Amino acid sequence: MDGTINPPLPDRGEAQAHASAPISRIVAEVAATFPGERITLGEMAEAFGDRAFGLLILLLLLPSLLPGMASVFGLPMLVLGVQMGLGWRVPQLPGFMARRSIKRTDLLRLAGASSKWLRRIETYVRPRPGPFTSPMGDRLFGWLTVYVAFMLILPGPGTNGPPAFGNIVMALGLVEHDSKTMGWGIALTLIGCIFATAVLAVLCWIGIEALGFVL
Repeated sequence: MDGTINPPLPDRGEAQAHASAPISRIVAEVAATFPGERITLGEMAEAFGDRAFGLLILLLLLPSLLPGMASVFGLPMLVLGVQMGLGWRVPQLPGFMARRSIKRTDLLRLAGASSKWLRRIETYVRPRPGPFTSPMGDRLFGWLTVYVAFMLILPGPGTNGPPAFGNIVMALGLVEHDSKTMGWGIALTLIGCIFATAVLAVLCWIGIEALGFVL
């Protein structure tokens, strides 16, 4: 944000408090941390600390459930997913992407609108170590996020919601270090992506057949 001084990063005690806070409250607190009209992705990456990957992807996914919004957030998700898949621990957003911003009021509204169902899900999400909370689990999360990002970028009727929903469940498991939730999220993501891929494949086949008929 031009001309805006970034607020200081949270100290160790604040970071520990964030680590145990519900996701909906963290999103609201991050929005409240930045008094400016808009908040950049780069600023949010700093504020989220070691939860940056999971929370940034979660934040990008929530608007993707809305019609016409998915493709806007597909590219940042693609970049974050590739970085996680390659084993990066901290996101490194390109300058043009780090400068992309969201209105602070929209972020607060998003947190408020999502808090009810997030609280409901969070009652079942808790730290549970397992195979999906390992570095290999993080890499799997990253590459599945890449798959979801492609499904969001490519146009298709009804192909955004199912992959995005599964990825949201995965992100909740990642942020809360919950292997069980991650496992459910992986299954839902695969089902959603297979469905979206099948729809896109049918559309391509129909298009090719129609083109052949016309020619």
